[in-house]
Amino acid sequence: MEKVNQTFFLSHGSPILSIDDTLVARDFFKSWSNKVFQHKPKSILVISAHWDTEFPSVNTVLRNSTIHDFDGFPKPMYKLKYNPPGAIELGKRVKELLMGGGGMKRVDEDTNRGLDHGAWIPLMLMYPEADIPVCQLSVQSSQNGTYHYNMGKALAPLKEEGVLIIGSGNATHNLRKRGYNVFTDPSVSWALEFDLWLRDSLLQGRYGDVNDWEEKAPSPRIAHPWPDHLYPLHVAMGAAGDDAKAEQIHTSWTSTLSYSSYRFTSST
Repeated sequence: MEKVNQTFFLSHGSPILSIDDTLVARDFFKSWSNKVFQHKPKSILVISAHWDTEFPSVNTVLRNSTIHDFDGFPKPMYKLKYNPPGAIELGKRVKELLMGGGGMKRVDEDTNRGLDHGAWIPLMLMYPEADIPVCQLSVQSSQNGTYHYNMGKALAPLKEEGVLIIGSGNATHNLRKRGYNVFTDPSVSWALEFDLWLRDSLLQGRYGDVNDWEEKAPSPRIAHPWPDHLYPLHVAMGAAGDDAKAEQIHTSWTSTLSYSSYRFTSST
């Protein structure tokens, strides 16, 4: 079994990514196995912004169903299916690690839930064969960045076990500010400012600042009125380790939604 020494934070943007070939980010996701991560993992753990629970939860199913958790999009999108095998053993291992080294008092198992669009749309483009077992882990928006970073640290042993850890959220996520051009409209300069602050903080290894983003980042509550789309980043950071090196592997925009995505490479 080959260990995985990288974790990832991927900005999944709008659900339209599933069908819109004009999006630059779609090409990025489709090039995944050839250009970004050539190794085929044993299984995949996805921390998605679209599963927000009071306590950490993992889905433990034989086969993942496709959750179309979005409204008002073209009808063909609701016919898309992505049904990779579940990863029950991985889910139970995640629970074990979180309740062990992670110090969590409660981790729930959901034996019915499939994959929400924060998980299946990127994976459908990255691994279209749908032959790699996938487990999903929820975020807790009632907690903070450090909590999720420590959650990631507890999950770090999974890398030694051949598991690819992916946080799926967005570098910026304010759906009330759509319809603006981030490069020409000064009223949404906050989006670029936050995105650049995040990039510089990660590339300079200032993970503590990213954990304290609500105090350290520019316009934090405009870029993220609700923190659910940023917390998957903290889990990926924590799983990589304090001395991991961050690399921006993609950046593009749809209005004020940043697709900035990052790779974290562990030193050991």
